[in-house]
Amino acid sequence: MSSPTVPAFTGGSAGAGRRRPGGRPGHLPHLPDERGGAEPGQRRGLRAAFGLLGPRRDRHTMGVDQLAGLSLPVGDDGVVIGIDAGNQPAVLGLSRPARLDVLLVGSMWLAQVLALRTVATGARVAVETARPQAWTPMAQAAGGGQQCVTVHEVGRIAPQGPSVASPVLIVRDCGARPPRSRVAAASWQSMLTVLPYLGPTAPRLLSSADVVGLQRVSPQEAEAIGQIMRLSPSDVAALPTLSDNVTLWCTRRHRQFVMTQPTEAESGLLGPARRVD
Repeated sequence: MSSPTVPAFTGGSAGAGRRRPGGRPGHLPHLPDERGGAEPGQRRGLRAAFGLLGPRRDRHTMGVDQLAGLSLPVGDDGVVIGIDAGNQPAVLGLSRPARLDVLLVGSMWLAQVLALRTVATGARVAVETARPQAWTPMAQAAGGGQQCVTVHEVGRIAPQGPSVASPVLIVRDCGARPPRSRVAAASWQSMLTVLPYLGPTAPRLLSSADVVGLQRVSPQEAEAIGQIMRLSPSDVAALPTLSDNVTLWCTRRHRQFVMTQPTEAESGLLGPARRVD
């Protein structure tokens, strides 16, 4: 059965004074008014194609003097990492045009929770790790069958091709002495480096990180971190006493204690919160 043919448009003199419907880029064609320009039978055909007509209501209008009272409940954009002291969501913006370097002195459990929640925002996650057997089950479960999380051996991660439509988070779980990353910096690509405890490279990583997450550490580690990150004495004293699901997220100007509560799906896949893996 042959396919139907459509007459080609020719730009002759008959169409010189008329504009084609939808001719302006980015605009939909303008349909004739329902009260004129189309026969009743044609209007019924259009109604049948687009479904039933909805109820007719007067337009909702607002005066200029009322605009100041209009507000929208829009919060920060990013990955929900937990709740703060005011029981409000704490958000970490991992998908952004400029690269964000995050250092987590803590557990693989928290790193995997962050990876799962990053995937839930539509980003891809590439894990460079010395313990792939610990990351593979999570990578297989993430994304509902789609390959949203990939696992790579240390030093063998390829360029990920991030873009605004497909941002990337690179997770480096390479132990207490991670080598320098071979992945070049790129827009829409952030990096999360996981340290189980402070190693020889920790001062350099702490100094260069944009954001630092600190789970429970020893008093000696807390003192060293406090000097580099300019923490208050009370924050330094609190670090050795933190619960397994509490993290101090900080920069050199801001700090916030966050409690990460896993969802039922996260608990079923990763188990309960823990500081030591």
